[in-house]
Amino acid sequence: MWLLKLIFSRRDRLGPLVWVSLFVLLGVLFVAVFAPWIAPYGLTEIDVTHQLEGPSMAHWLGTDENGVDVLTQIIFGTRVAVLVGVSTVAICSTVGITLGAISGYFGGWVDEVIMRITEILMAFPGILLAILLIFITQRPSLLAVIGALSVSGWAGYARLVRGQVLSERERAYVEASVALGFPTRRILFREIIPNILAPVIVQATFGVAGAILAEAALSFLGLGPQDLPSWGALLDQGATYFLLIPHLAIFPGLAIMITVLSINFVGDGLRDILDPRAMTRAP
Repeated sequence: MWLLKLIFSRRDRLGPLVWVSLFVLLGVLFVAVFAPWIAPYGLTEIDVTHQLEGPSMAHWLGTDENGVDVLTQIIFGTRVAVLVGVSTVAICSTVGITLGAISGYFGGWVDEVIMRITEILMAFPGILLAILLIFITQRPSLLAVIGALSVSGWAGYARLVRGQVLSERERAYVEASVALGFPTRRILFREIIPNILAPVIVQATFGVAGAILAEAALSFLGLGPQDLPSWGALLDQGATYFLLIPHLAIFPGLAIMITVLSINFVGDGLRDILDPRAMTRAP
């Protein structure tokens, strides 16, 4: 609650670009939720008489090689991007916060084990590890993509939280809680973690953008969801016909670019608001 009050009290620090980006993201969420009612056509509506057509009044963003409306596929692809971005960050942040808090608070061999695992995972490029995991399972689906991206994604949150907990556990309120005999679980999850959420929220914001890009890359390589439209899969299809019909690649690319840039701009705005140096200044 205090975090929301802080953001609201410092909303004047957000520039116009951040506000525009925020409205864009709200629009993306709206499209993702109401995709079946917004899309002008159904995903199964195939018109072989209008294959690879450019933008027109009937098809605002043109059609693909099967005559399916590109705008419809982009709208439904928004669902995949939002689900992958939000779900991956939710899993990674939950696991990372929990393990990072335990590692920083207890120290000793617990800290050594968790940090060594973290370093091993961070030594591998996340996208390559995701490709390997999906290739091994041989089941490229939405859940497989989320799981593959989450396997190593939590490591960054764990390192961040560990560093914050190492600092917080020396503060007076933690010592007072220990002296009063509060259980460790309460001290960690009700006293320490709420006070270190600011940098985690900023990292989570950029994590959503990273997950959307990673999913698009996997789908471009044919390792994304096979039964759902994806922006990356549309890019892959558009690359085949780019010299002949460039709109197939341009419009999905613009959707990815606008969404990711908007998330990054909002993340920059949150970082400015939640900067510890800004907190020490009077609002």
